[in-house]
Amino acid sequence: MIGQSLYLIETRLHEPLGLEEIAAEAGLSPYHYHRVFRKEVGMTVTDYIRHRRMSQASTLLRSTDMGILDISFECGFESQEAFTRAFKKIYGMPPGRFRKLFDLKLFKFRTRGGEISMNQSTKVKGWILTGSNPQNYEMGIDPTVVHQGTSSGYLKAVTPMGDGEFATMMQQFKADKYIGKRMKLTGFVRTEKVEGFASLWMRVDNHAQDVLQFDNMHDRAILGTQPWNQYSIVLDVPEGSAVISFGVILSGPGKVWVDSFRFEEVDPSTPLTHMSTEYEMLDEPTNLSFEE
Repeated sequence: MIGQSLYLIETRLHEPLGLEEIAAEAGLSPYHYHRVFRKEVGMTVTDYIRHRRMSQASTLLRSTDMGILDISFECGFESQEAFTRAFKKIYGMPPGRFRKLFDLKLFKFRTRGGEISMNQSTKVKGWILTGSNPQNYEMGIDPTVVHQGTSSGYLKAVTPMGDGEFATMMQQFKADKYIGKRMKLTGFVRTEKVEGFASLWMRVDNHAQDVLQFDNMHDRAILGTQPWNQYSIVLDVPEGSAVISFGVILSGPGKVWVDSFRFEEVDPSTPLTHMSTEYEMLDEPTNLSFEE
């Protein structure tokens, strides 16, 4: 019943869809369908369609060079202004900033690929909840599982999800005070039944929102159930830096706790963990016959 109507929604996300038409697909009156849908899916039909369209838009922003105006029309919006307002309401930033900050190529892990979108709703002061489907994750304060002090922060999956989905709780701040310094982000992390991966990440951008330094622990991701342990990222903040972003990522089902973060200057002799975002250019074409 609901499954049929969800299929209709998925196949016609680009088109105007009214409650009566969707309810008819399920063989129910609009009033009855609305009540059943909200009980089964956890949100109204309107909210579900909005989230699906925004999720599709975030994928296009991350993985294609399609213009924002074209994405607006592709996702059923009549103007770029209306699309930008809706996108910012759900993901916490304009689509252009989102595209720059969460370039899909930068969030590939060796264990599994990752996707990011954003949701501004948060229950933890100073932190933003992001993820491929933010409504599938929960962020909060836990006074029962603590590394030190009286509470820790946590991020957990709350609904079944597909491969590659993940969330991150993150912060951003100005880089001005740290320019010319080598900075170390340290935090304690504990995990429970993480099926994908968990990790810390940190990024330094310039005023044009280009990546200058970046590390997402791609070579040392945290898997499964692990006790509290300390993890670190070390990056330079070069001249021209404007914004520093950092957070913790959870991919797929599971739960991760974080506590006792520190952000401090270290000696220039401290090894960097920066992962290269440069692409190696070959000297000549290769494997033209696809036999290698």
